[in-house]
Amino acid sequence: MSGDDVLKVRAGRRTVEVRRPHKVLFPGDGDGKEYTKGDLAEYYRSVSAYMLPHLRGRPLMLERHPDGLDGPRFMQKNTPDHYPEWITRVEVAKEDGTVCHTVCDDSPSLVYLADQACLTLHRWLSRTDLPHSRLRSSGGTPIECPDVMVVDLDPSGGGFEPVREAARWTRELLDELRLPSALMTTGSRGLHVLVPLNGRDGFDEVREFAREMTELLAAEHPDRLTTAARKKERGDRLYLDVQRNAYAQTAVVPFSVRARPGAPVAVPITWDQLDDPDLGPRRWTIADAVDQGRTNPWSGVLRRGRALGPARRRLDALRT
Repeated sequence: MSGDDVLKVRAGRRTVEVRRPHKVLFPGDGDGKEYTKGDLAEYYRSVSAYMLPHLRGRPLMLERHPDGLDGPRFMQKNTPDHYPEWITRVEVAKEDGTVCHTVCDDSPSLVYLADQACLTLHRWLSRTDLPHSRLRSSGGTPIECPDVMVVDLDPSGGGFEPVREAARWTRELLDELRLPSALMTTGSRGLHVLVPLNGRDGFDEVREFAREMTELLAAEHPDRLTTAARKKERGDRLYLDVQRNAYAQTAVVPFSVRARPGAPVAVPITWDQLDDPDLGPRRWTIADAVDQGRTNPWSGVLRRGRALGPARRRLDALRT
């Protein structure tokens, strides 16, 4: 392979080789803009300071497109043997054995994954390194106890106004439950509302709380919202999806690129930005997502993890 076929990227204390950096992964969309593997690697290097806090200690599912958007997609859980030894791995239990997941703990790992044509990183909502002092007294392990809850606002059609509306209603209820919340574009169709937790509740408890909370929202706005998992039962209502709040399920990582034309990015935003008329699920791309990261839109919100006990009692009172 010639020197032109390898790009050496300095990331942290390592130099990572990106092979075939001129390979187009994102063909030009309507305005003719295309992005290469080299562009992807440079983006992940540049955004690493903002992205890594949402990655460290979390098992990943990697969405790889070796031939770009026009080629086949691979959803990778197991870490291949050929990955460098400095890539962190974690072995977690599954129903019929174990899976050795990749964990992205530093910027060289991010750049290496770009070399592997990993466009999108999907993370577990729990971590392997949650301090034991924060675990529930019943003996849950870190990987069994999520430290974030996600509500995916999934619209039925192409309009964004129903997503804004649902986000406002979701925040109003979370405020009433005295739970902090953060907002993120998905780079795809809708928005994610994230609630930081203290890691003392297991996945089953968190998913049940999320289910009851969204059922209350749907009951308050039955013509606009639904919790129906089957598409044929939703009609034109927005789907409040809480299925990601389960063991071994994943959600897109903040600042992750999505496998769509134009290389849109899932980007944290402030609640005030919800009122921006230019806001949409694909508002940012790899060309400008780092600029949004520099504004620190979540400003420490995710460090305010709460236990669900008090919120559950408030939710029960609202449901009666």
